[in-house]
Amino acid sequence: MALSALLHIKPPPPPFPSLKPHLSSSKLPIQIQTPKPLKAHFTMQRPPPHASTATTTTTTTVHSAVCDAVSLIQSSPATWKSAILCNLVIFVLGSPVLVSGLSLSGIAAAFLLGNLTWRAFGPPGFLLVATYFVIGTAVTKVRMAQKEAEGVAEKRKGRRGPGSVIGSSAAGCVCAFLTIFLVGGKAYSQLWQLGFVSSFCTKLSDTVSSEVGKAYGKTTYLVTTLKVVPRGTEGAVSLEGTIAGLLASVLLAFVGCLMGQINGPEAIICVIASQIANVGESIIGAVLQDKEGFRWLNNDAVNVINISMGSTFAILMQQALLQNLHM
Repeated sequence: MALSALLHIKPPPPPFPSLKPHLSSSKLPIQIQTPKPLKAHFTMQRPPPHASTATTTTTTTVHSAVCDAVSLIQSSPATWKSAILCNLVIFVLGSPVLVSGLSLSGIAAAFLLGNLTWRAFGPPGFLLVATYFVIGTAVTKVRMAQKEAEGVAEKRKGRRGPGSVIGSSAAGCVCAFLTIFLVGGKAYSQLWQLGFVSSFCTKLSDTVSSEVGKAYGKTTYLVTTLKVVPRGTEGAVSLEGTIAGLLASVLLAFVGCLMGQINGPEAIICVIASQIANVGESIIGAVLQDKEGFRWLNNDAVNVINISMGSTFAILMQQALLQNLHM
């Protein structure tokens, strides 16, 4: 017998008896899973349909408004709407210049004048008035300290009020109203335009001659007696101021001619009429202004008389010239 039998020793059981059946009987398939592709989460967001529609509508509205404004500005003949729109734009853009030459109430009066001028004569008439204002304002500032020291400077550093604006444009406003309402028919429209240009040529000549005379005039005389008087005396004239005033009227008449408001012969008429009116204004200043019984005859009132004479003389001279040509 074997030794194990004798010793009653049993052989050891096989290792992991419970796993063997499972390992032998089970066939576990090995599955390799392919990773799924990642989906992008940062897709381009499109605006909602209503946002695109609103943007398009706004753009169309702005474009339409701009086109309407441009058409309104270019309307011929000018209308009250185009006059108001253009004056608003110009006055806003030119406010620094306006403030330097006008008080706030003066700017309001100038705005009304600008609307009336644009309505009656369009952009050329407005440009003529603007040229007058720029030159008149600039020459008023010349040697301001010296004129203030001598007591002959304009009040408020030369900033004009509504009275000065009206006094300087009354005759031109009358011509504008006559043009708008076609007084006398189309045959007279050119006469009213001539009177308009001549009134501002007269006023610019008066302003320049006065301010240059007060700043640079070496000797000033009373126009009635040729007596030497201090600079700034009412009714006094100087050689320097007279020459400057003449050149100013020539310049403004040239602007009117260049813009097609008047022709060459009419420009000459404006210059002549302005100088005659200024002599008349000097006579009124020397004889009547600041005299007893004529206290109401201040600078603004004299300005109205002055430009009315310039406008009237030009119209009468043109009428006489036309009658001689038709004879």
